[in-house]
This record gives sequence, structure tokens and C-alpha cells, in this order.
Amino acid sequence: MLVLNESDIKKIGIDWTALVDVIEEAVLCMNDKDFAQPLKPYLRFRNPKNRIIAMPAFLGGNFNKAGIKWIASFPGNIQNGIPRAHSVVILNDADTGEPLAVINTALLSIIRTASVSGLVIKHFKKTRELANIRIGITGMGPIGYNHLKMCMGLLGDRISKISVYDIRPVNPALFEGDDRVEIVSDWTKAYEDADIFITCTVSDAAYIDQQPKPGSLHLNVSLRDYKTTVYPWFKDAMLVDDWTEVCREKTDIEHMHLQCGLTEADTRSVIDIVKNDVLACFKPNQPVMFNPMGMAIFDIAIATHYYNLGITTGAGTLVDN
Repeated sequence: MLVLNESDIKKIGIDWTALVDVIEEAVLCMNDKDFAQPLKPYLRFRNPKNRIIAMPAFLGGNFNKAGIKWIASFPGNIQNGIPRAHSVVILNDADTGEPLAVINTALLSIIRTASVSGLVIKHFKKTRELANIRIGITGMGPIGYNHLKMCMGLLGDRISKISVYDIRPVNPALFEGDDRVEIVSDWTKAYEDADIFITCTVSDAAYIDQQPKPGSLHLNVSLRDYKTTVYPWFKDAMLVDDWTEVCREKTDIEHMHLQCGLTEADTRSVIDIVKNDVLACFKPNQPVMFNPMGMAIFDIAIATHYYNLGITTGAGTLVDN
């Protein structure tokens, strides 16, 4: 069995183009119904803001792996200098059930999250004449930072400005040498002129209430940032990874469902993005919102990718079963 930690993942490297292709291949397995993914349970105790989530799944195709991600999210850790999220993935051979790998790092989950966003950007840029792209990011923890790096990796010199905001001070040294990145004093300054806007906060109260830039893409990664008053601007281009997963746990999608009448039939899925070219169906000035709850099959796909690279490169530690 192969054991990988954060330093092993960093040693192997983060190739955003390759990782987006891995997510796209997993979506094709979804389209072929060659996967299994039960609704993930949330374990809560004591402080209701904390949660530990079990995410089991099987993914077929060339992956042919089963497994589970066990991820803890304790938002209060940030104030104590401890990472918010802690995650372990166990990967099993789908034919024998044999445990193949344990990947002990939240970085894998962060990479998965940014790679799913990257898949949407990949297909979005096929339908838009994107040049001098302005990107806005609110929340500059590990997920926000890796979304920034992912955007740079996929969009390169087509980016003219990246405006980042966090309620906590942002370290300018993170962006030293790239004058396209600016730290702004308010989320509105990252939002108002963004062609691509990304929420990566731990907010439990919605605050975004302004009209989006026409034709902009909104990656609502943190899921609890948009007030329902924005619904009329996005209702004709609302995307989700999985309706059943995302329409619960007090997400923006659930609030729009309960307060605005949004239904599953009003949304489009990641399969529609990849297989049905749905982004090309929207009017050029239509703002688009993608709401990803996080799917276990994507964790299995990314874990398999790093397991294979670990075996071929010698990264990690092999231990006896």
C-alpha cells in the first residue's frame, strides 16, 4: 500500500491542465453511469459549525477505483493558527477491494476543488472571446490561493488583473513578482468588474447582493456567499455539480430553492457542461453561476491520478498491507 502526504503531493507536482483533464474523464464516467456515489453524511457534535464528512464512491472507466474521503472542517481553527480542513483518502482496487493507498493531506481535496472549477473555466473560455481577463477572488486561504494558481495555469497571459480580498490580512509575499495581483480592501472591488469571480470563504452568512458583470462566470465554491436577491440575474444560467447534494445544508442553492422557487429542472449539471455544451447555449451577456457541493467521485479521480504518479515516480512510502 502506498502512503502519500502533503510533501509527496508537492514533490509530484500540480499540473492544472492535466488535473482538469482527469476531472473531465470522471465526468464522462458519470455520463456513462459507470460510478456509484451515495449521499454523503455529515457528522456534527458539540459545535454545530464543525463537521466531519464521509465521502465514499466508486469510479469506473480507466480509474476503476473505489474509496472514501474523510474530511473534517472546523472553521474556528483559523483563529488558532490551525488549518480549517483535515482530510484522508483511502483508495481501494475496485475488483478486489484491496486497499491501494492512503493519502493524508487536505491538499488533495483543495486540488480537487480547484480542478473542478478549472473544468468549468476550460469550457467557459471556449464560448467567450476572453482577453484581458479580470479575475476576482474573495477568501484567500489555501483554496483561494490554489484557485489563483489554477487560473494562472489555465489562462496564462490572457489575465490582465487578479483582485483578491480576505477579511484577514493577505500576505503580499504570496504574489511577489506578479504585478497583475492586487489586494483590495472590500469584496466589491474584486467583484464589480470581474469576468471570473470565485468565492473561497468560510462565510456562514450571505453578503453578495450586487449585480454581476454581464457575461461573467461566478464559481460559488464556498456556497454560502450570495444573497437570494441576486437570483434574477443568474436564474437562466444556474449550474451545479449534483442537485441532490447541493440543495441542502443551508447553501445558496437551497435558499434559492426555498425562497425563489429554483428547482432541479432549472439547473444544468457538470455533464451538461462537458457533454451537452450548455455554456454555448447561454447568451453572451448572461452571467453564469456554478455551485459545486463537492463530489466524492472527483476525489477518487484525483487520488487515483496521484497514486499512479506516486507509483511511477517513487514518491511516497510503500508499506505492507
